[in-house]
Amino acid sequence: MRIEDLEELHYITPIANVASIMQKGILCHKLAEKVRHNSVAMPEIQERRAKKRVPGGRPLHDYVNLYVCARNPMLFKRKDQHADLCILRISTNVLDLPGTVVSDRNASSDWAYFSPAPGGVKSINRDLVLAEYWTHPDKIERMRRVSIKCAEILVPDCIEPCYIVGAYVSSQIAKRKFEATRAKMPVTIDSHLFFG
Repeated sequence: MRIEDLEELHYITPIANVASIMQKGILCHKLAEKVRHNSVAMPEIQERRAKKRVPGGRPLHDYVNLYVCARNPMLFKRKDQHADLCILRISTNVLDLPGTVVSDRNASSDWAYFSPAPGGVKSINRDLVLAEYWTHPDKIERMRRVSIKCAEILVPDCIEPCYIVGAYVSSQIAKRKFEATRAKMPVTIDSHLFFG
């Protein structure tokens, strides 16, 4: 993938967290544990992430994880909660923040390749990350595609609110919930993004 192919990055979160995010920023898992918040994280995946360290870097839970494409297997597993979720649109300027790392697939994968941003973006398989679906008749290939579809940008500690440029929601109902947070940013309804 080329950096020019990236218009934005994505952060999936419950709408209930938006007011806090606009005050404190998007916090890494380690820092978020100290703040009251709702989570969409899957416990079994978090157990894997808790044991993983970025080569030459820090524990995975010390990074905020952004997706290159939020329409991915993780969001698919939470599709029934769509009315309570949003996808925050993050400026690609975070790629220039010190210590930012690119993972060519889900960072908890045993086969994840990590490289420094922004240059590491070239390790991402553009066609598979931006593909509409990740299904495949071969089970091993399907698992590979699931992992690659969840390519991540890892930002140390916190992403300041100034890097949040907008949000996507799934419906008019979700938009009203988002607007009730009083976050001052453009909100776009995109049901397809949420598998609607």
